[in-house]
Amino acid sequence: MTDAAFDPYARATAPGRFLTTLNPLAKLAGPLPAMVLLVLVRDLATPLAFLALSAVVLLIGAPFTRGLALTLGIALPLGVAVLTLGMSVWTDASRVDRSVEVLSLGGWTLYGGAVLVGAATALRIGAIVALALVAGSTTSGPDLVRATVQQLRVPYRVGYTALAALRFVPRFGHELDLIRQAHRVRGAHAGRGPFAAIARWWGYIVPLLAGAIRHAERVALAMDARAFGAHPDRTERHLVPFRARDVVFVVAFWAVTAVLLTAFGT
Repeated sequence: MTDAAFDPYARATAPGRFLTTLNPLAKLAGPLPAMVLLVLVRDLATPLAFLALSAVVLLIGAPFTRGLALTLGIALPLGVAVLTLGMSVWTDASRVDRSVEVLSLGGWTLYGGAVLVGAATALRIGAIVALALVAGSTTSGPDLVRATVQQLRVPYRVGYTALAALRFVPRFGHELDLIRQAHRVRGAHAGRGPFAAIARWWGYIVPLLAGAIRHAERVALAMDARAFGAHPDRTERHLVPFRARDVVFVVAFWAVTAVLLTAFGT
C-alpha cells in the first residue's frame, strides 16, 4: 500500500524524481547558503548561474507538472522582467553610469547603468525564489513538520500543533465550497455587481466560523483522547528519515555553490 493509503496528506512519490525522496531538511539546507550569499552579490552572472542551476535541479528531480512549467517558463521570467523595470525606474540616476541613455521622457532619463542595477536586483530575487522552489515545490507541510520534530528535536507539542493548523487550510476550503453550494441552491444573494458580491461573502462568514469552531472542538477532543502533551515523547507513526542520499545532496549542492561563487569572483 502507498503512503497515501495511511496518510491522505502524504505526497505521492514520482518514480525517477529524486527530490521527492529526500528529507525536507536536506532540501532546505542545500540551497540555503546560496540564498544567503545571493543577497550580497551585485553582478548579473552569479544570479543567472544559480537560476540555471535551480532550473536544472527542478527539471531533473521534481515531478514535471503544469504548475512547475508555468512557474519556471512564465511566472519567474515575467516577475524578473517586471522587477527589472521597477528597480530601474526607482534607482537614483545620480549614482549610476549615465553614459548610455535608454529612454528619455521630458526631463526624466532612464540610463543604462540604472537598468543594469535593476536587472541585477531582479535576478538576485529571482534566483532566491528559484532556489526556494527546490524545497517548496517537492515538500509537503506535514513532512516538513515531521522532519523538524524528528531531526531538529522541535518539541512535538509545537510541531504537531502546527501540523494540525496546516490541516485546517484544506478543511476551510472544503467548508467554503459546501457553503457556496448551499447558498447557490437556495438562491441566496443572487445577482451581479460589487454589492451582490459583498453580500455573498458576508453570508459566508458566520457559517464558516461556526464550522471552524466545530472542527477545532473535534480536533481538541481527539488530541485529548490520545493524551497529547501528557508525555515528553511520542511514538512516530510516519517516519521521515535523514539518509545518506540526503547528506550527498547537501554536500553536492554546497560544493556546486562554492564552485559557482568562485568562478564568478564573488
